Amino acid sequence: MEILHVTAECYPVAKAGGLGDVAGALPKYQAQLGHVAKLVMPMYRTRFLYQNTFDVVHKGSFGMGPYWFNYTIIKESTNKLGFDLYLVDINGLLDRESIYGYNDDQERFTAFNIAVVDWLSKWEHRPDAVHVHDYHAGLVPFMMQYCYEYSHLAGIPTVLTIHNAQYQGWMGWDKAHYLPAYDNWQWGKLDWQNSINPLACAVKCVNKVTTVSYSYLEEMRHEANGLENLFEYEKGKCTGILNGIDDKVWDPATDTYIDTNFSIADFEAGKLASKKVLCDEFNLDISKPLFIFIGRLVHEKAADLLPKAIYDSVYHLEGRMNFLVLGSGDPQVEWELTNLNAPLTGYYNSKIGYNEKLSHQMYAGADFLLMPSRVEPCGLNQMYAMRYGTVPIVRNTGGLKDTVVDFGEPGGYGIKFNDAKVWDITYSIHRALDLFDQPKKLKKIREKTMKLDNSWEKSAQHYIDLYSSLK
Repeated sequence: MEILHVTAECYPVAKAGGLGDVAGALPKYQAQLGHVAKLVMPMYRTRFLYQNTFDVVHKGSFGMGPYWFNYTIIKESTNKLGFDLYLVDINGLLDRESIYGYNDDQERFTAFNIAVVDWLSKWEHRPDAVHVHDYHAGLVPFMMQYCYEYSHLAGIPTVLTIHNAQYQGWMGWDKAHYLPAYDNWQWGKLDWQNSINPLACAVKCVNKVTTVSYSYLEEMRHEANGLENLFEYEKGKCTGILNGIDDKVWDPATDTYIDTNFSIADFEAGKLASKKVLCDEFNLDISKPLFIFIGRLVHEKAADLLPKAIYDSVYHLEGRMNFLVLGSGDPQVEWELTNLNAPLTGYYNSKIGYNEKLSHQMYAGADFLLMPSRVEPCGLNQMYAMRYGTVPIVRNTGGLKDTVVDFGEPGGYGIKFNDAKVWDITYSIHRALDLFDQPKKLKKIREKTMKLDNSWEKSAQHYIDLYSSLK
């Protein structure tokens, strides 16, 4: 089969979160299964762009409201990622360093969608499926079916994967003229609660909708930032396919980001050496269990609970542990976490920002990973942590529910709690301390997590089967 993935992120080209990791792995594993996987994304001005070689494969132009844009499609020339990578360049819109966060993001991603569909319309053949990811590519299926210029693409099966339903790309109807001329009778496909909603539009237009875990699919029918009724109505076309991780990138035996490689055979020595690197750099006590948080410091990750949970744990549990936080996001949360450095010196430290190397070192050296998320469609961090023998402490929601079994249950290997509350986090930390004081039991749990198969092979095949069902 030939599959075209349309996404805003892809590791290692440009990544802001889990979407980037998934987009960088899924097409690679589909290609390894013998299929032709292609991925197209905006041409941000990132290090990857300047450190690799590309060929120009297409030039075109389109109108967007009162504006006219030229666009260029370039292809990475060496197949470095294991699949065909295409970048869309639109001067004035996509030629920026960051992925998101600009005042004209609505215009930027609308233009990206138009350019992709215009390019696709010029192909001499048709792909077997167009797979769009999140709202950033959500207008592509609508334009393929209902924009007059591109209606010849209507027969191509389309699939939407929702990585996070909280972000939907809302636009006012005053921007409807940005879209290529379309059948006005179909305006309802664009609309949700009196605005243009690209994510809702994609749900209505695609042949199949997937979510990145089974539990998240059910949760969206009750909590989806205003789209609950839509997911209930469209449940017949929805299915959950659990994300995997790239176990070639996330392998402690070969990981080039960590100072000391290790495998199941020698993980105790390897993790201790990795922990020493962290404790030396961040002034922490290597003899105490190390708890880490890695991720966006935002409400859905419950990052606002971390400062008090960490402070209370250190004081109420007699400083029996260390904490290390890596992330960025809400300025208030960043400020609170930074201000903990002084009163909790020797017990806590933080690094505000994004650091790929440090995140790998933290997974390798930590004893426990905190994930108190309010919303977690799948979660990859817990799977990365377990690959490195770090025990996850997670809230019982979304993909965390599907991938972690509490060690109090038969065959369990993690710690789970139900409420995104400070008291539940601190209680779980107390449980972790008790586990840390049982080294034989902790060793068995670590061995079990490192043997878990969370790779992409099965999930990649599930997507292929889904595409095949649409022929």
